[in-house]
Amino acid sequence: MIHAPQLLTDLTRQLKRLEDDLRARIAELPALDAALRAEWHAARDADRCAEAFESWVDQVITQAGVHWLLSCVFLRFIEDNQLVDRPWLSGTPESGRLALARDRHEAYFRAQPLESDRDYLLAAFREAGTLHGLQTFFLDAHNPVFRLAISGDAAMALRQFWQAVDPASGALVHDFTDPEWDTRFLGDLYQDLSEASRKRYALLQTPEFVEEFILDRTLTPAIREFGHQSVRMIDPTCGSGHFLLGGFHRLVAQWQRHEPGRNPRDIAQKALAAVAGVDLNPFAVAIARFRLLVAALKVCEVQRLADAPNLRLQVAIGDSLLHGPRFGFKETEDMFQRADDYADTGLAHAFASEDLAEVQKILGRQYHAVVGNPPYIVVKDAALNQAYRRRYDSCHRQYSLGCPFTERFFELAQTGRDGQGEAAKAGFVGLITANSFMKREFGAKLIEQVLPALDLTHVIDTSGAYIPGHGTPTVILFGRHRPPVAGEVRTVMGIKGEPSTPADPARGQVWSAIVGQVDVAGSESDFVSVTDTPRATFGKHPWSVGGGGAAELRDALDAERETLRGAGCDLGYLVITGEDNCLMLHRSAVSRLRFTHVRAIGEGDAVRDWGVESNLCVMWPYDLFGNDLTDEDVAGHVACLWPYRSSLKDRKAFGVPVEQKGLRWWDLREVYRARLDRPLTITFAEVATHNHFVLDRGGKVFKQTAPVIKLPAEATEDEHLGLLGLLNSSVACFWFQQVCHNKGGPGGGSSKDEKWHDFYAFNSTKVAEFPLVEEHPVGWARRLDVLAQALSEASPENLLRKTDEEGARLTRAMLDEARARSASIKAQMVAAQEELDWHCYRLYALLTDTLETASPPEVRCGERAFEIVMARRLQSGALQTRWFEWLGIEPVTAIPSHWPSDYRALVQKRIELIESDRNVGLVESPNCKRRWESVSWDDQEKAALRDWLLARLESARYWPQGAGRADAAGAAGGAGEPVQLSSINRLADAARLDADFMHIAALYTGRADFDVTRLVNDLVAAESVPFLPVLRYTETGLRKRAQWEDCWALQRREDAIDAELEHGAAVRREELLAVVRKERDGGDPDAEGLRWVEDTLAEELAQTKAERKAAEVGRIPVPPKYQSKDFQKTDFWRLRGGLDVPKERWVSYPGCERGADGSLPIVWAGCDHLQRATALAGYYLDMKDSEGWTSERLLPLLAGLLELLPWLKQWHNALDPHFGERMGDYYDGFVRDEAKAVGVTLEALRAWKPVVTAARRGRRRNVS
Repeated sequence: MIHAPQLLTDLTRQLKRLEDDLRARIAELPALDAALRAEWHAARDADRCAEAFESWVDQVITQAGVHWLLSCVFLRFIEDNQLVDRPWLSGTPESGRLALARDRHEAYFRAQPLESDRDYLLAAFREAGTLHGLQTFFLDAHNPVFRLAISGDAAMALRQFWQAVDPASGALVHDFTDPEWDTRFLGDLYQDLSEASRKRYALLQTPEFVEEFILDRTLTPAIREFGHQSVRMIDPTCGSGHFLLGGFHRLVAQWQRHEPGRNPRDIAQKALAAVAGVDLNPFAVAIARFRLLVAALKVCEVQRLADAPNLRLQVAIGDSLLHGPRFGFKETEDMFQRADDYADTGLAHAFASEDLAEVQKILGRQYHAVVGNPPYIVVKDAALNQAYRRRYDSCHRQYSLGCPFTERFFELAQTGRDGQGEAAKAGFVGLITANSFMKREFGAKLIEQVLPALDLTHVIDTSGAYIPGHGTPTVILFGRHRPPVAGEVRTVMGIKGEPSTPADPARGQVWSAIVGQVDVAGSESDFVSVTDTPRATFGKHPWSVGGGGAAELRDALDAERETLRGAGCDLGYLVITGEDNCLMLHRSAVSRLRFTHVRAIGEGDAVRDWGVESNLCVMWPYDLFGNDLTDEDVAGHVACLWPYRSSLKDRKAFGVPVEQKGLRWWDLREVYRARLDRPLTITFAEVATHNHFVLDRGGKVFKQTAPVIKLPAEATEDEHLGLLGLLNSSVACFWFQQVCHNKGGPGGGSSKDEKWHDFYAFNSTKVAEFPLVEEHPVGWARRLDVLAQALSEASPENLLRKTDEEGARLTRAMLDEARARSASIKAQMVAAQEELDWHCYRLYALLTDTLETASPPEVRCGERAFEIVMARRLQSGALQTRWFEWLGIEPVTAIPSHWPSDYRALVQKRIELIESDRNVGLVESPNCKRRWESVSWDDQEKAALRDWLLARLESARYWPQGAGRADAAGAAGGAGEPVQLSSINRLADAARLDADFMHIAALYTGRADFDVTRLVNDLVAAESVPFLPVLRYTETGLRKRAQWEDCWALQRREDAIDAELEHGAAVRREELLAVVRKERDGGDPDAEGLRWVEDTLAEELAQTKAERKAAEVGRIPVPPKYQSKDFQKTDFWRLRGGLDVPKERWVSYPGCERGADGSLPIVWAGCDHLQRATALAGYYLDMKDSEGWTSERLLPLLAGLLELLPWLKQWHNALDPHFGERMGDYYDGFVRDEAKAVGVTLEALRAWKPVVTAARRGRRRNVS
């Protein structure tokens, strides 16, 4: 029988091997490489893709590898289930079919002795393709195995893989025998076989219980209305075919019930003809086809394919959003007319895997039921994104695919028209999709322009249900393709999520409530409530589908109140870099990377609990008010960004490249200068579980994850604080959660956790509509603001900074006192927040009585009124919650006795109100109450001490590097000392003599007798990156690195063109001046004439540069970003990130250890390329001349110098005044001479790899 998990694991490994093999084959076969490049160019020209060839071909390789595996899986399934007499690949030993497969293999090679196992497998596929039902799987035209063939060795290994026998049991490792012919395992392969494909195509299986629920309300009523003989169903995003199979089985059952005597083969074909599917992913379509074929064979009662009818399947590879005509209420808008009508739209183009004619046929008609689970990712490919945007009204801003697919699903359903007969009846639509469109701005057009014209019948909030694999919150929509009929829409509104992961998701409490209540308007349970909502409500963005009285409370809060926007507040972004990877850095990395123009920046994750703590800086080639600094002022700054130039040029704002917007390529993508004109700013976390708003008093800027609110210019600090108090209240939190998009909980907890764990997108558009009251809680807001500042000052990081500034020495007693002070301040903040919340309940008319006190005692998390209510319900079994466990607090069921009696009485009244008043209960719940989570004191202390030690090890006392050197700490180095490689041991020796280092290190390790060398090694190892790419990257990373090096070579060619033309500009300037002088009868040019000369010269120069670059360089493909899998260690990924920005503190030289020292050689990462080359060359000569290293040992050092040469020639090839040479040319000659001396070519040196040795396993010892 099939063991699906093991099969998936083993095939994932096989896929990696096949991908590597195919990649090598493409490199070896110029004709194959050329054919692939031609297909890529055709797709680019047709705007079907915009990615670089290397990225595009990676997914082609993956598709081919998957098809090789799936083609084998299909054969293995029909072999073991004896659908064929003679197996090609394998069989169970006990049946004798394994021996038959081996005999067949031997016979093939007796007849064709010069062929390989690749030829054998291809011949097997072609022969299988002659059998009824298998033709579509093994057509040369569309199965990539015939176009991208693996090597003979890889094919041999693949064939042997299928014949592997378990030595312990003697059974076949992968036995596909299954009396039920269950193909569900193919769905697992579809979703998880390739991580790259899963992300690219958003692969996600629809659970059977969801599929059945949707078919019950689409296909089943369509059969009743149109009849089983006429009904047609389509899944335009069919994936591995779950909906198709479900529809097929329902239709078979209908035919069997109505015509029990009909030939089973005829029934199977009629059911197949009634279900259609399209998917962009070729191997998904292959799986869907195979699963349908097997299901149909069972219906036909066929045991052998030789006896099977020639079953025809309506499943094709294609893009449902691009292909096929558009259907409206009045007429068909045919996107496929003459070729010249759509030649520039991308629609005339089809990838090699696609069958455009078959897709056209399937999508060229409408259906009685349209069902599916469309992808809801954001399209990253710019060309494809624009193609969809041009075609669908619902594509707005940064839309997800859920929007155009919702529109397309309705279009493909039969259009309802006035009149009689089946042709006038509307088709049914049902889909499960991301609910992000309901509240995020991109959903506005779908909600306000598209859906109002359609008969939307049901909106079902499924975000609280546990749906396996669905990490994104979802909603199910039902409707019909006709104008609206009823004035109301059946709405299932969520109240709370699944309390724990159910053993059987189909029987989960939330899902069961949805199924049980959807047809009962007015019903309400603990999990959902059902109502018939006026249709007009769903014609306005955003939608709010909160149940249990939430929608009514939101309406009450909104009632005739002024909004933030109405009060004259300006909300929005301040800064969007467009590329955080290289334009934002930790402040400690700024000087190492030699950036000269930076500014402190806050991001959303740092905005928490009335404060913002950030150590990040943003590149800032502007003055304080955002005005551009001159190119001359920022020349050094720009040079630091040169490696990322192509990526930065590729940034777009609403589809427009930065340079077309008049920006310089090194500018931040968006700077909203008008919001920089005054210091006071309210900022907030755009994505968080609860509302976090903070008052900033100037100095920082904020990225888009922390939007800002600017009050009118005349607003005082008290007015800012009063507004801040309202925004940070639990009333505000409740209101925001009703209108802002729920992004789900940690780990994709759309449906796997309690709702207080869910993150919301607090975007500016929604926040701007927040309803205000006349009285603002200024006093409590000021109190909380002051306490937040005090809490920040008490942190270990600030304590260390302060003691350093004062020349004092930090002690354990000082840290412990700060810990106690911090805990007290936090308890005061919790108490003050409680008073603010209850004060706001009265301001918003949720209360008539005053339940507040001016001087509350300290309150700790777990002691608040709502938490006491929760703890009592938890104790009684009425509530299941992880609130206390998650926050690490003990449930408190009794009001604390140490509080003053009047405060205890107040809390008792609050408890009674929470339990009796529905509205108060809604806002006094964990969903709306601040969690007060923060990094633990121990972790803060450890991080602060570690950062201090690291900065100390970077300082000039450890790294003397010549006059004028400024290190990360800002200290100057010794004059004239040459740069040298150091080592861990040398650094540790210096640390032993550094009393301050030893003192802080004792606090860090918790003991005075720590091992200094081990501590220094651990600190440096985690903050260093090896000097050679082959030591940094995995194979995938090395491929990306090669693309980046190609990009840099092209950029250097562009720079050479610029330099050449600018050098010749002086001659042209004189020619233009001569023109001016002639017009002035030989007189000197005036200011206007000089301005004309410079403007004309600049215009001509820019045009000539562009023409030369287009002709000689062409468009530079933007290389792909790196991922964690591209680096050999997670530390390297953490330090480098997606653009490989060298943020490490040290460069390491593993494998180059000096004999007497034995520890890892390192150099400070703040050294420039010339300093590193000088240090490395000195070390090389020392090892060569003094230590007598062999040529083999010297090679990596020489390879390191070779790696530096392009940069030396780029930045350090001016004539050096001290040496009288161009240092780039000098080191070029040095490397060539030394390579010749050790007997190696530059190509071999560039390809150097370390000798692989078996890793030693052992337990890591602690520093102490």
